[in-house]
Amino acid sequence: MSSFPMGKKIAVIGSGFSSLSAACYLAKQGYDVTIFEKNSSVGGRARQFQAKGFTFDMGPSWYWMPDVFERFFNDFGVSASDYYILDKLNPAYRVFFKNNESIAIEDSLDKIYNAFEAEEKGSSKKLAKFIATARTNYDIAIKNLVYRPGVSPLELVTKETIMRIGQFFSTISKEVRKEFTNEKLIQILEFPVLFLGAKPSDTPAFYSFMNYADFGLGTWHPRGGMFQAIKAMQTLATSLGVQFKTDAPVSKINVKNGICDSIVVHDKTLPFDATLCGADYHHGESLLPKEYRQYSENYWQNKTFAPSSLLFYVGFDKKLQNINHHNLFFDTDFDAHAAAIYDDPKWPERPLFYANFTSLTDPNTAPEGMENGFFLIPLAPGIEDTEALRDAFFDKIIKRFEEITNQKVKNNIIFKKSFCVKEFISEYNSYKGNAYGMANTLLQTAFLRPKLKSAKVKKLFFTGQLTVPGPGVPPSLISGKLVAGLIEKEFQNN
Repeated sequence: MSSFPMGKKIAVIGSGFSSLSAACYLAKQGYDVTIFEKNSSVGGRARQFQAKGFTFDMGPSWYWMPDVFERFFNDFGVSASDYYILDKLNPAYRVFFKNNESIAIEDSLDKIYNAFEAEEKGSSKKLAKFIATARTNYDIAIKNLVYRPGVSPLELVTKETIMRIGQFFSTISKEVRKEFTNEKLIQILEFPVLFLGAKPSDTPAFYSFMNYADFGLGTWHPRGGMFQAIKAMQTLATSLGVQFKTDAPVSKINVKNGICDSIVVHDKTLPFDATLCGADYHHGESLLPKEYRQYSENYWQNKTFAPSSLLFYVGFDKKLQNINHHNLFFDTDFDAHAAAIYDDPKWPERPLFYANFTSLTDPNTAPEGMENGFFLIPLAPGIEDTEALRDAFFDKIIKRFEEITNQKVKNNIIFKKSFCVKEFISEYNSYKGNAYGMANTLLQTAFLRPKLKSAKVKKLFFTGQLTVPGPGVPPSLISGKLVAGLIEKEFQNN
């Protein structure tokens, strides 16, 4: 290992994707890195748990942008395939609409063009044109723009972006609706940007690159669940010398003469040469004395946050019918649910929901002859959260699930656990219980997001989905790489 950093010690708070990514890059550069995780297992929102023979990923369940994962592992001379097996899903997912109608999104562009054409004559040509733009945007964004640290607005100014300036001031919703009138196809095309945490009508059109990630690159599943990616990164980090401390909540970040010099864990002051907070950004700043916080409570209150979620982890004692690995239930009013999240925060009357069943394609995640289910309802962050509301909404969605998939399942539930706003706060210190960080709206893009490097405290840095480049697992991997670069630069300059 390089001795260049002269034994410089770096503390990393949290062990989600961005923290693990940054830790790997910093360790490769020769730093002495220790990760402090408040929970008993690593992974942050991407933890996993087992109960009654069922295995459940607790958070992220979509493996998109495999090229970003591969680029991460390649930076260390290895490949994702050295750690886990990826299966491409077919269909990638199925979308259920009103009147028992559904559309499957399969595993190639040609099949998806055929599905669109079957739904609306002439739509395949429109889709091909839309995807061509999305692919170009993907190449510009993923191969270039998102690997910039959000330090200056000039990072966004390239020959390619200048030619596409209109796409930053139009929206996904406008661009989709210019070409498509069929409501089902519109919803399918607007769906991927929900991963960015905002309504399609508030998301810049340039983010159509998410549609290429969806249709062009496909949806994958690591055998054993998404947690396999976390385990792989932990194994890699350990091999690079990173130390892990679990059940180790950080209660304070100390500043002396404007420099972050130590953290407090279990009432013990631990000195470090730099600290990186990969926990929720708002929480990280709350660990500082007030005069060293960059962003006020008013700042956070006025930002557009991605949704929270009501999650259910469910074990069924039989195999289920008429489902796929990933399923979107868009049989209710999309706009009404979005309004209940962003415009007038409240529990939606008729919620859209998502369900996945990894045991369909990964039998080891449930006992033989059984099925594991993960159900998600997007909710406004900061909303009231009670057991009575959770139970009422589970009854709502399971009843619709039974009707839409034409089977009885409620009496076959042998395990059920819920997770909502309260747990996002208690287990992840998440601001208002948000699940996905801060939304990527026009005014919350790139250099307009909270900074990776503290402007008030030297040797203090942040990473994760509230900062650059934004929400989602692949952006979190990138965020870790970006902040590791800034930390290296800081030490070189001082």
